[in-house]
Formats: sequence, C-alpha cells, structure tokens
Amino acid sequence: MAACCGAVRGFLFEYDTPRIVLIRSRKVGLINRAVQLAILAYVIGWVFLWEKGYQETDSVVSSVTTKVKGVTMTNTSTLGTRIWDVADYVIPPQEKNAVFIMTNVIFTLNQSQGHCPELPDDNTECNNNSSCVPGYVSTHSNGIQTGACIPYNSSIKTCEVFAWCPVEDDYHIPKPAFLQGAENFTILVKNNIWYPKFNFSKRNILPTFSSTYLKNCIYDAQTDPFCPIFRLGKIVEAAGQNFQEMAVEGGVMGLQINWNCNLDRAASHCVPKYSFRRLDNKDSANTVSPGYNFRFAKYYKDSSGIETRTLIKAYGIRLDIIVFGKAGKFDVIPTMINIGSGLALFGVATVLCDIVVLYCMKKRYYYREKKYKYVEDYELVMRRTERIPDLLLLLHQLDVKGCCECNPAVRPTPPLEGRGNRT
Repeated sequence: MAACCGAVRGFLFEYDTPRIVLIRSRKVGLINRAVQLAILAYVIGWVFLWEKGYQETDSVVSSVTTKVKGVTMTNTSTLGTRIWDVADYVIPPQEKNAVFIMTNVIFTLNQSQGHCPELPDDNTECNNNSSCVPGYVSTHSNGIQTGACIPYNSSIKTCEVFAWCPVEDDYHIPKPAFLQGAENFTILVKNNIWYPKFNFSKRNILPTFSSTYLKNCIYDAQTDPFCPIFRLGKIVEAAGQNFQEMAVEGGVMGLQINWNCNLDRAASHCVPKYSFRRLDNKDSANTVSPGYNFRFAKYYKDSSGIETRTLIKAYGIRLDIIVFGKAGKFDVIPTMINIGSGLALFGVATVLCDIVVLYCMKKRYYYREKKYKYVEDYELVMRRTERIPDLLLLLHQLDVKGCCECNPAVRPTPPLEGRGNRT
C-alpha cells in the first residue's frame, strides 16, 4: 500500500525536465553522427527524391475504348469454307475496359425444341425406363427428363429429355484452335486520362503521332513503345505464354497502362507505359475448368416456320485493359509537413545514444549521475533552512544540561546583561 501511494505521489508531484550533458566519447559521437546521417539520407533520398514528398498527388480517372481488326479463313466439313471478320469473333462488340476475341468454337447446328436422348454419363445412361425419372433435372442436364430410355447410338441408351435438340456435345474441344489466324489480329486501344486536382488530361494517342504512323505502327517495347496498336499474339507472348496453346481453351490477359506523371515537368514527359500478364494463372497441377468460354445462340426460323438456333460455345482470349497511375505537382503544404517530420526524426539519434550511454557502456552509472539531477521543492528546502537555528539552540541546551547533571561543579555562564558589563 505504501509503495502504491509513493508511486501515485511521485506521478502527481514530480516533474521531469531535460538536461543537456556534453559527453566526450568517440564511440557515442560516431553512433550519433551515423544515425543522423542515415536519417538525413532517408529524408532527402527516399522521401523527397524517390517518393517526391514535396508534391501534392492525385489518382487517375480513365476511359478506354477498343477496336479490333483482322480477317481469317476456315475450311471444315461442318461449315465448309468460311471467312471470319470482326463481327464474327468479337463478342459482344463493346465491353467496358475489355474485349473478347474468339479463338476456338464448338457449333451445335439446327437445334429446335423437341425430344431427344441426353448426353451419356454416369447419371443419364440407362437400360430401361425405370432408370429415368420424369421431370428430373440435374445441374448439368440439357433438358427435362421424360421418363423414357431411348438409344443414343447403336451401343448406348440414355434418358430422353425435352430440350433443344440435338443436345450439345462439348466433350471434345477442337485442337488446334479453330481460329489459328487470330494470332495476327490487331487491337487499337484508345485511352483518355484526367487528373481532376490539376485539371490535366491526355490520351495515349500522342500529339506527335501522324495518321500515317498510326495506320502502320505495331507496338514493340523497343522500337515503338508508345504505339497504341497491339498484335494479339505479341500480347500473349509478352506475358510469357504460348498463343496457340492458350487459344484452344481460352484465357484472360491483362494489358496494364501506367500513367505516372511528374507535372512539374513538361506535359510531353507524361506518357503511358504498357505491360502485359496473364490474369488466369495457368496451373499445371490444377486442370479443372481451365481457360475462358461461354455460350450464345443465333436464332432464326426455317422454311416451315419452326424456331431454330445455332448454339455456339466460344473459347477465346478476354483482354482486360487496366489503367492506373498517379500525378504529382509541387505544393508548399506537403513539403513543410515532410520537412517537419524529418526534423522530428533526428530525435531518434538522441534516444539511441541515451540507450547506449545509460544501459550499454561500462561507465553507465557514472553517466547516469551526470545525466540526472534530483532537486527538492524550493519551499520545503527554505522551511528546513529556517529551522536550523532553533535546532542548534536546542542541541546546545541539551548539551549544557547533560554536563551539569554529570558534574555539579560545572555551572553555565550567565548571559551578559549589558554591553558595559566587565568580567
């Protein structure tokens, strides 16, 4: 209890004030200067030069449009000789900050609603009608079971379904890819950016470009780093992938546009930097549901008025255009804030040196005596000083009284009654 009261009393009635002690020590002096030099290098090198701490910053606002060009030809037993242009393989024609280019496809021609056998698998193969449940629909069903078991081919029977018939068979993906020529398709990326805080806007088609250059250039990191037209095969190659392998089952690519601009310099120095990567990382150990695909259909009516469709399962490359960036411009406020923060960091050197001197050095007790000085309350000291004469008189009286009791021959000298008295 007494210790607790003492701690509370010390907390309430004691005050600490810094005391400057000059310590002449090579070791401590070198540590102090080394820490100060490191802090100075951090503030100047990292905060101001690398991070540009003297600038106000703003994030980019962006819009993206794309335009794909290219023609290829296929010759198959199902479709015969056919030309494929942009309207056939870009699905849908416009997306937000993205474009999909079909590279492989599975067609199911002339589907109409009716009754037909389901695709064979463990749940649909049957021997008789008792194996089929009327009205049953599973997650992977192509239609609703009727309860009948009918031949799928000469050797297999499956449950009959009411569906778009014939049902799609997507077990076998075409290899090589159906549209191998997609490797040479080109994509024009138009990107407009705006930094609202600085009212600065620009686009990736730079003012120095002529219409002739724009019609003939193809992006190359070495020869044409600012050309906004990209060959699809080069994009995939720049991400470290093989186009023909990726075209079979599709995938997702990212085209990154970086707009990091120093607006203290001329606007011509604010230019885009392009980079590429595959976003759906291909994992050889995990082959479940790889790539990128979706289905759509084209509907029409035949000569007898029956609604018919062509079902298309499209595999392809989805290109996501990702725009990011930051602009900076000199401003007094962040400059003063970072200068103040840097000056405050110099206190770290003092704290570190105090730890070394007071806790790590051999003569730490000697330095502690020089570092700390304990001072009592001035009023308490004065009260004690005023009481000293009374204490001295009391001690004198006690001394005289003790002498008389021990030796009666000793008598105290009477006080003088006046200045003129003589003894």
